[in-house]
Amino acid sequence: MSEKIDKAMSLFKEGKYKECIDAFSSVLETEPDNADIYNNMGVAYSCVGDFDRAEKSYVRAIELDPELAQAYINLSDLYYKAGDLASAVGTLQRGSYELQDNLTIAHLLARVYIEDQRWDDAIVELERVLDGEPDNYDAYYDLGHIYFELGDYETAIDNFENVLSYENNQNTEVLYYALAQAYEANNQIDKAISNYLKAIAVNDKFTLAYKKAGILFLAREDYEDAIEYFENYMDFDIPDEEKESVKKLIERVKAKI
Repeated sequence: MSEKIDKAMSLFKEGKYKECIDAFSSVLETEPDNADIYNNMGVAYSCVGDFDRAEKSYVRAIELDPELAQAYINLSDLYYKAGDLASAVGTLQRGSYELQDNLTIAHLLARVYIEDQRWDDAIVELERVLDGEPDNYDAYYDLGHIYFELGDYETAIDNFENVLSYENNQNTEVLYYALAQAYEANNQIDKAISNYLKAIAVNDKFTLAYKKAGILFLAREDYEDAIEYFENYMDFDIPDEEKESVKKLIERVKAKI
């Protein structure tokens, strides 16, 4: 039987999903209660765009093994991609109930709550994740995003800065940009500029960071720096209307020098 399963998995890796489904179906003829096979079939059906059969396969996998974490994850992802956030939440809530120590499910549930703007519910799940995984910097980043949306910029900053404190964290332009936005919203202009520049240092094609830096340099009356970053911004492929607007702004700034 393991040979049949190996063959099915090889077909899946080759992208031969229909043949893979047939192979898994063959396994189920002798192992009708194999939850893992139903879960794998669900993935294959999802790959060929057969939502109904994918859903039924995942549901059957969960019925056979209520502690099969990946089936909850896959089913919720199926609903999420279909725009059915309520079903995605319901699936992850059940998974979280059945597998209370599974922090991956808790974190995914938090992220669906965020998508649905259920901020308080998301915070509860993320704090649960951090209780079990205090070094989970992704959870801190998500908390930072939530508190930014709630207008609690200082707490957002604390969470984003917490992400930066981890040595194994990859300091991406997105993180620096998010931190810069939080500092800007908290009226800490110097720190906001510093982090927009760090975002550019990581990715010198991060278009919006140039515009943001230019605006803040202008607010600080550092006109030459403002002109430099606005001109850099104009070098990118931006809409003609936007380019013309920035060009006029540069002319007005130059008139002040």
